[in-house]
Amino acid sequence: MFDLPIALHIPDGFLSSGVAALLWVVAIAAVAIGLRVANRDLDEARVPLLGVLAAFIFAVQMLNFPVAGGTSGHLLGATLAAVLLGPWVACLVMAVVLVTQAFGFADGGVSALGANIVNMGVLGALLAGYLVTAGEKALPKSRGAFLGVVGVVSWLAVMVGAAATSFQLAISGTVPLDTVLPAMLGVHALIGIGEAVITVAAVSAVLVARPDLVALGTRFEPAPAAPGAPAAAGSTS
Repeated sequence: MFDLPIALHIPDGFLSSGVAALLWVVAIAAVAIGLRVANRDLDEARVPLLGVLAAFIFAVQMLNFPVAGGTSGHLLGATLAAVLLGPWVACLVMAVVLVTQAFGFADGGVSALGANIVNMGVLGALLAGYLVTAGEKALPKSRGAFLGVVGVVSWLAVMVGAAATSFQLAISGTVPLDTVLPAMLGVHALIGIGEAVITVAAVSAVLVARPDLVALGTRFEPAPAAPGAPAAAGSTS
């Protein structure tokens, strides 16, 4: 009998062969699309960012911290990748990180790798990217509103990944849904708060220092000029 899993990295033996195979197919399709988009859209100036971001996400996912009741968790990094690289390239980065963790560090099972890519890459980075874009279009075009959307989506990405993991384990017959779902969502609701705070801080810093590196969130209204300030260059009276 398995111990109750509370991590997003599903180990070997926790999924049925049918569920694992289906999720492998979805993951392979998502990675193939991500590669095509990266080859088409990724310019030379952004390639170093891809490598740095992949290394950062790898590092933060390997660092576990205590949450509650003796459990631990780690940050996801999916929304940060989506905001800086775009949804599909971010999905590809998450897949590379997860493959490295599974084969190099036994963090997440190889047979469950497809599921982990779906939960953290497709439902993490890909869904997060499109939700951030939709939220940005619906809300006022301001930096504060955009960062608010980033924070909410960061939390939501963690919760969606936790819920998907719970359903996959339940369908596989590993643990009942009414047992695993509350445990997963309870722990990851706290993890998601930390994810949101760190993601918003990172995106805010990049917007200030290098806004050209942000793939999403580029439609901000200019800040109003202070009373008595000179008109911007090129303006007409």
